[in-house]
Amino acid sequence: MSITAIKGMNDILPGEIETWQFLEATARNVFGTYGFAEIRTPAVEKTELFCRSIGETTDIVEKEMYTFDDKSGNSLTLRPEGTAPVMRSFIQNRLHTLDPVSKLFYMGPMFRYERPQKGRYRQFHQIGAEVLGVEDPKIDAQVLSMLNQYFCRIGIESVSLQINSLGCPECRPGYRQQLIDYLEQRLDSLCADCQRRYKTNPLRVLDCKASGCKEATVDAPEMLEHLCADCEEHFSAVKKHLLALTIPFEVNARMVRGLDYYVRTTFEMVTDRLGSQNAVAAGGRYDGLVESLGGPALPGIGFAIGVERLVLMKGEEKIIPPVPQLFIAALGQAACDQAFVLMTELQRAGIRAEMDYQGKSLKAQMRRANKLNAAYTLIIGEEELKSGEAQLKCMADSKQSQAKLGQLAELLMEKLTK
Repeated sequence: MSITAIKGMNDILPGEIETWQFLEATARNVFGTYGFAEIRTPAVEKTELFCRSIGETTDIVEKEMYTFDDKSGNSLTLRPEGTAPVMRSFIQNRLHTLDPVSKLFYMGPMFRYERPQKGRYRQFHQIGAEVLGVEDPKIDAQVLSMLNQYFCRIGIESVSLQINSLGCPECRPGYRQQLIDYLEQRLDSLCADCQRRYKTNPLRVLDCKASGCKEATVDAPEMLEHLCADCEEHFSAVKKHLLALTIPFEVNARMVRGLDYYVRTTFEMVTDRLGSQNAVAAGGRYDGLVESLGGPALPGIGFAIGVERLVLMKGEEKIIPPVPQLFIAALGQAACDQAFVLMTELQRAGIRAEMDYQGKSLKAQMRRANKLNAAYTLIIGEEELKSGEAQLKCMADSKQSQAKLGQLAELLMEKLTK
């Protein structure tokens, strides 16, 4: 029996990877314009990092993490999200001593054990960004502006921005208790998970997808009605700056996000093209996270984008992979050996060149050149080796020109730049 991939962990094949490369390259370009630097963290971290940051009563920690003991008995976890590892690295490497403001971005695989479905997998990929050291609501708007710009640059317009405020440690406790009191009156209508955790994590009930929980909380109290003066001022300023930047948005009072570290501004980029998995990017403020993990008391804000969901939204829009700029068809062993040298010289000069390795007939080699969509072909045999010249054929119009084998790179460069 053949070995197959793990359920929910997918191969990314040639013909598909070009879209991924485009999404990643565009992120590097856009984020770099906004002053962000790339950071890479290990795929495995100490389990404690996620328990302390995400929250022990979240679905991620309770049900979805890939956790195991190594041979030394240490509890390790495949990272289920990107922010906590970036914060760990930020603190451990004392990045706050280099500059009072840190702008970082990352991309890579994350892991959660959940039922695979369209847009949700056990190994999935995120592109994320974090800003540390700025409390001003202008940075909230700038992060959202960058996110909006990224979606424009990758050509995805069918998304809309939703924002909310989750308050702060000053105003949230009062709201939290009021929400618990409200939920206690409707426990019979809640799902088993929400009944179990409504006291420890009542906000998550508002985000539950179960129909009974949605109906039971339709008129639940909203955090926006309980914001303290500072949080109200901050949220108003965020909205003002978004309007000034002409970035459309909608206030969604039920958006609570699934991670415990969020405070104040939270947001999602949502679409109606992916069914129930409608969020393609999400994030918010986490002003107390760095300090809770043993670092300095610095504010922070960030987001993560689901790459698989972007790929789904790109749909049938295929990005054409690079094609050979020259295919060398060689006849005979001596010509084949020389073709290999020529091909390597061209590749070193930055020209995409390809050849046949199997000694096939000229007709078969030309079929392969056509299949690869090569821009030019060069046929060399015994006579061409003696003269040092060969016919260079343009595959688009079948026009041929004489090419000196020793000057092939220069000639191709000239033709390819016309």
